[in-house]
Amino acid sequence: MGNSTSSDVKATAAQEIVNSTTEVIGEKKGKCKACCACPETKKARDECIVKNGEENCTELIEKHKKCMRDMGFNI
Repeated sequence: MGNSTSSDVKATAAQEIVNSTTEVIGEKKGKCKACCACPETKKARDECIVKNGEENCTELIEKHKKCMRDMGFNI
């Protein structure tokens, strides 16, 4: 039965970490939807892909992914 208490404490601690992480991510995501995040990098990426093809725009694609991650989206 001693293990039960230890497991409960670990489960509670793990849930607190999940909740706090979700709150932080939720705050960042709550500011805008994925479709509206990082408009500058999205526009540059999209224009490059249309003009040059996806394979020639990896740098801009990666910049947009980084921006999205910085905004709290899981890309």
